[in-house]
Amino acid sequence: MTLLPVNKILARQDGVISAGQALAAGLGRDAIERRVARGEWRRVGPGTYLATERPWDDEARLRAAVLGAGAGAAADGPSAAWWHGILKDAPRSITVTIPLKRSIKRGGDIRVRRRDLDWTDVDTVRSLRVTNLPLTVLETVVVVRNGPQLLDRALQQNTSLPILKSVHEKHLGRHGSKTAGAMLLVAAEGGASEAERMLLRLLRADGLSGWRTHVRILRYEVDVAFVAQKLIVEVDGWAWHRDVLRFDHDAERHNALTNAGWSIIRFTYHRIRDEPEAVIAEIRAALRRL
Repeated sequence: MTLLPVNKILARQDGVISAGQALAAGLGRDAIERRVARGEWRRVGPGTYLATERPWDDEARLRAAVLGAGAGAAADGPSAAWWHGILKDAPRSITVTIPLKRSIKRGGDIRVRRRDLDWTDVDTVRSLRVTNLPLTVLETVVVVRNGPQLLDRALQQNTSLPILKSVHEKHLGRHGSKTAGAMLLVAAEGGASEAERMLLRLLRADGLSGWRTHVRILRYEVDVAFVAQKLIVEVDGWAWHRDVLRFDHDAERHNALTNAGWSIIRFTYHRIRDEPEAVIAEIRAALRRL
């Protein structure tokens, strides 16, 4: 019997293998137990093993969780987002989807969701089953702190709004679908209008006075202006919604207003949403300077 199939599995799976894979590759159950007894493998989950020469790192942990959850299981949410490369760091808790008909014992750092996914909802990425990228994005942006930023970046680099809308409608009723739907609406209009509404709420709540909205200066309409101080506050929507022509127009506008003696500060949708205190502090600092 050749051990090459087993070694190949271990090599492509970060040193992790399931009992089912080992049996299919030609090892008997006694042979598996001997490897454990000799210290070559160690159990890391239900029916899953790690070659002891390999590190028990984030990649191995996720593979073991999915393999240990059995046939039809797939990483989802932030775990899948990290595997797809959408998130930089692996989440502390692993999230896995299993078929509705199955029930498994949940581990301390593994969260299990029971549902039936269509085959089109799952991809195999580097030999691991994960929810496909659009579904992963939709289910991740509602549970991470910087969800809108993550959605904005995904729209720039990974997917499109029509695809996300289609997948969202297919999975209405899932956890977080209402929040994801609201984010998609903001994304569709570019985020600028909502960013302006958030900024105005901040200005009112902070008690700042002397500002006006939609002021026409030269041939341009600006979002907010402190006319006495000649300070303009501009808001930017989501990055994915900006094209080259708009970028060039904004640069021309910025230069013209600056040359006319106006100071301009800009805030993105994401900063206004996530750093409101810093936004107000920067506006106040600009006003003190003028």
